[in-house]
Amino acid sequence: MSPEVLLLGGVVLLGALVQWLTGMGFALVAVPALVMVLGPVDGVSLANCGAGLVCVAGLARGWRHVRLRAMVPLLVAAAITAPVGAWFSRALPGPVLLVVMGSLVTVTAALLLSGLRVPALKGLAGALTAGATGGFMNTAAGLGGPPVSLYAVNANWTIREFVPNALFYGAVVNVFSLVTRGVPPLADREWVVVGLGLLGGAGVGALLAGRIPDRTARLLVLSLAIGGGVVTGLKGAFAL
Repeated sequence: MSPEVLLLGGVVLLGALVQWLTGMGFALVAVPALVMVLGPVDGVSLANCGAGLVCVAGLARGWRHVRLRAMVPLLVAAAITAPVGAWFSRALPGPVLLVVMGSLVTVTAALLLSGLRVPALKGLAGALTAGATGGFMNTAAGLGGPPVSLYAVNANWTIREFVPNALFYGAVVNVFSLVTRGVPPLADREWVVVGLGLLGGAGVGALLAGRIPDRTARLLVLSLAIGGGVVTGLKGAFAL
């Protein structure tokens, strides 16, 4: 088995692990590595697949806590902007797209790490803004979670409220993204490795859930994301 395939499985496992623990983070951790292994188009599509499947699996234990009324404006706005994100990702040259993705990962992770509060991200207007931004970013770069996380922070959601709703949002929005982008054309053995990585990450995440403080897990995820985002952006910049 080639090193690239093994790296693919390891990245997916790590992404699934952090997504299971925190309700988000698959794309923040995985996208920088996936776009370097598979390219910006297939890498983001695989991130959409992986994040969506982990979200669905996570909902099996928390779907009763989903706040459907609060999710409706977020999802409606995301459905409108998802096709725009797909067009954006196809319109840009590969190196430019890497720079954009790396910058988005780095900036959004840094904003989340800072605990930034944005008064505008409250109420219906805030939900629509976060949903629209998340739908665009998820389809363009696989990064739909950060805008919703910022909305949740400004709405004063607890971690127990955030995780099931973030999983529900991720499951639905990644379907939007796959409908507009398509499924990545991986070889059979690559799909097998991805599947094993998802199962492994979910299994380890289930074992560690509740044992790692939320703050520690969040800090680790965002630090990894910032590092990966910088590397991705630099790779794109050197290829220009």
